[in-house]
Amino acid sequence: MKRKCAVTQGLVDLESYAKLDKFWKSIKVSAPARRALVDKKLFKLSDLKKITEKDLKALHGMGPNALNILKKEMKKKMINFKKLSK
Repeated sequence: MKRKCAVTQGLVDLESYAKLDKFWKSIKVSAPARRALVDKKLFKLSDLKKITEKDLKALHGMGPNALNILKKEMKKKMINFKKLSK
């Protein structure tokens, strides 16, 4: 039996995300990726400096299209991901 996700079960308060994900929505990032960003307290493009690309890719809901959008926008603003610590 296939399990439904929390969103389709109505267990997620989508209104709370709508108040916080306006920037991500404006650059056309998908809803699952926006929720992942908000859950990590990443509310604007410059916040992505706080996270490595590897950690961003690992977020549940972060797909290849969302990653491409974010990287493209970061390049425009000359923003880089946090460097991997050795």
